[in-house]
Formats: sequence, structure tokens, C-alpha cells
Amino acid sequence: MPTVEELYRNYGILADATEQVGQHKDAYQVILDGVKGGTKEKRLAAQFIPKFFKHFPELADSAINAQLDLCEDEDVSIRRQAIKELPQFATGENLPRVADILTQLLQTDDSAEFNLVNNALLSIFKMDAKGTLGGLFSQILQGEDIVRERAIKFLSTKLKTLPDEVLTKEVEELILTESKKVLEDVTGEEFVLFMKILSGLKSLQTVSGRQQLVELVAEQADLEQTFNPSDPDCVDRLLQCTRQAVPLFSKNVHSTRFVTYFCEQVLPNLGTLTTPVEGLDIQLEVLKLLAEMSSFCGDMEKLETNLRKLFDKLLEYMPLPPEEAENGENAGNEEPKLQFSYVECLLYSFHQLGRKLPDFLTAKLNAEKLKDFKIRLQYFARGLQVYIRQLRLALQGKTGEALKTEENKIKVVALKITNNINVLIKDLFHIPPSYKSTVTLSWKPVQKVEIGQKRASEDTTSGSPPKKSSAGPKRDARQIYNPPSGKYSSNLGNFNYERSLQGK
Repeated sequence: MPTVEELYRNYGILADATEQVGQHKDAYQVILDGVKGGTKEKRLAAQFIPKFFKHFPELADSAINAQLDLCEDEDVSIRRQAIKELPQFATGENLPRVADILTQLLQTDDSAEFNLVNNALLSIFKMDAKGTLGGLFSQILQGEDIVRERAIKFLSTKLKTLPDEVLTKEVEELILTESKKVLEDVTGEEFVLFMKILSGLKSLQTVSGRQQLVELVAEQADLEQTFNPSDPDCVDRLLQCTRQAVPLFSKNVHSTRFVTYFCEQVLPNLGTLTTPVEGLDIQLEVLKLLAEMSSFCGDMEKLETNLRKLFDKLLEYMPLPPEEAENGENAGNEEPKLQFSYVECLLYSFHQLGRKLPDFLTAKLNAEKLKDFKIRLQYFARGLQVYIRQLRLALQGKTGEALKTEENKIKVVALKITNNINVLIKDLFHIPPSYKSTVTLSWKPVQKVEIGQKRASEDTTSGSPPKKSSAGPKRDARQIYNPPSGKYSSNLGNFNYERSLQGK
């Protein structure tokens, strides 16, 4: 094993040789042998080996292996120095191997070392993006779990920081191709990260690119298979996938396939769904996703069938008045529970699909069924009016901190939900039923009303999804408070308005 003095002497030989450095193979071999020495020798070797690496291609394997030994040394300072110099070995056909090594080194628990590995990977990414991706995806597909996890996270966080000249169209195509291989067997968390990676690629920002992503999600969701509501993993996979698909839908990228699957397979089993997520109102989650997707349906072969499924499910949550219930179970003083959050979702979805078949209620239903529906709507509307008045009274004059209490947050969301239902019910009471009104779903952000703007009528409430255009303020936004996100609406799933108002 060479001493410190011998390492310095051979370093001098190589440094002084200038253009003839490649003729001093023996001197470079002495430096390679430095990795077998003590701490001082290893530190020098970590610096000297990469400095002259390019001059000895015949010793490339030996040099990379020697540097790799130093990357795995017990002394953290030696490891850090060796890792820092690794990009100098990333030349030509050696680059994918260096990328593979660096990817494996992501498993370190030392934060400084981890940052060095990240920086080294970014450095060689800028030299050869395709070669670096080869090393990363090799470990994602075949490496240990911890390496796979961190390599995926590296891609999801670092790709977006790279300049356009690095992430060329060809590089993005490689990312998509390799990602498809990984997506054949991923966990839910990994799937979400890969959708983040892919949806951030410039080449997939187009309509055709978004459509590709929707097809990827549909394949992952297994929409060709019969839905199993009693299998928590099956339910969770569908929800995970649908959550990733929803932001991709637009007027040109349609949700038709997902909406049809939800109407045919999920709605009939809504009450029997199981989920591994503790505390999640799985039924409300499904209905919210369906509502968000219903705005972006294209031509639908099974439109009437889907409307019937929605209509039948809506009836389950819109009870008859107690005195008119056929079985008499709700007779007497007991009021049915009005599940406003569920009804908002179902009514919105029905309203969106109804636009495509506006004569569904009048031409596709028999007169008795339509009469029954109108009775249910009237009863629900009466309950709504009472509840809306009470909510407005309870929130009157409250601003700022007063609206931030948990109780008032729930009331604000409840007011948004009931206003939405009220607008949609009024549409359906038109003769013939109308589908012109638009509302912003209660859990979606709404536009703020500018003081002095003219108020719009109910039939011109803000659209869904919300547009960036500066349309006039909407009736739903008349209150000075801005409804928070839908996380509170799950508390409104079962609400007996009569009992609750009496307690106020």
C-alpha cells in the first residue's frame, strides 16, 4: 500500500507529464492502490483518482471501483469527498454506471451526504439526461425498496428544476416510456408521484398529452374489470386513480369513461363501499369525485342509462314528506334526515348530464314517477328554505375571527351547499325542466366579489369549474364570507334540519 509521500510523488509525475500523462500507467496504479491505505491515503486517493481518470480508459473499471470503495468507507468525510468527485467519472459509456451508483447512494441517512448525491445526480443529468435516466430507472425497476422510493422522489422533485435544454422532447419521451414500465406494478403513493412527474412534462401539456395521461390512469384504475365494493384495496385504487384523473379533464379531455364506470359500477354499491382509510366518508368522497367529473363528459353512449342510475340514487336521498310516505315509517312528528352534502353532489351530477338529454324527466319517465319526484323536490325545497334562513340569521353581522370558529365554518359551508341545491332545484321546477344554471361546488374555491359590482341573477351563478374570466359576481357569493374547503362538509352528511334549528 502506498504511503502519503508516494501518493504525492506519483501525483507529481502525472501532473508534470502534461500531454504525455497517459504514458504513466504505473503512477496512476499507485494512486488507485491508495484506497487500501489509511485515512490520509484514502482522502488523497479520493481527490487524485478522478483528476487523471480520463487519461487512462483502460483502467476505467478499476478507477470507478476504487472510487466506489471510497463512497462506502466508514469515514463519513472520505465518503463525502468521494461522492463529490463522482461526476468526473461520468464520461461516455461510463455515465449510466455512475448514475446507477449515485442512485444507490440515495439510501444514505446522512443529510450532507444525501445532498451531495442529489447534486451529483443533477450534475450528470445536465451532461447526459438519457444516460442518467437509464441509471435511475434501472434502480427503480430492480433496486431495493429504499433506493426505489428515493429515486422516484428524486425525479418528482428535481425534474422540474432542470432547464428546457436538458429536458428535450426526446428526454421526456424516454421518461414516459420508462414510467409506463414502472406503472405496471406500483403502490398508491408511487402512482401519485409518477402522475406528478408526468403531468409536469411539457410534451404532455397538450390535449393529446393530457389524453394519454387519462388513458394511463384509466388503465391503472382497471376500468375494464367489475368493481368489487367489498374489497378495500379495489375501492382505494379507484379513488386514488380518479383523484389523479380529475385535474386532467377539460372541455377537450373528456371524463366520459370514468363517469360511466361510476354510474354503472359504483353508484349501485354506494352503501356497501369499504375503505382502508380511517375516518373517510367514502360515500361522500365518491359523490364528490363524480360531481367534479360530470362537468367534462363528452358524447355518451349510455347517457340515458347513466341518468337513470343517478336519478334512482338521488331519490334515495330526497325523501317523501312524512304524511305522504307509502310505508308510514316516517309518519308522525319524526322528520327524515336531509343529507345535504350527498344531495348537492348527486343533483349537480344529474344536472350536468341532464343538459345532454334535456327531455329525460318529461319524455323518459312516466307521469307517476315524475309526479313523485316533484313532490320530493318540493319537500326538500321547503326544508332548504327554513335552513337557509336560519343559517343567514346565525351568520348575520359576523366577520373576520368570528367566522373562523369551527361552528361558523360549518355553517358557512352549509349555506354554500344549500344555496347550490336551491339553484338546481329551481331549474328542475321550470316547465319544461331547465339546465341553464351553473353553480360552483361547495368545496371548490369561489371568486371574491368586488365592492360596487352589479349582482347577477341566480341563473348566472359562477360556473363549474371556476373560470379565470372576470364575469360579474354571482348570487352564491353574495355573503361577505368566503366558504372554506369541503373538508367541513363531511360533517353535514346526516342533518336533520328541523331538530338542529330547534337547538339553535
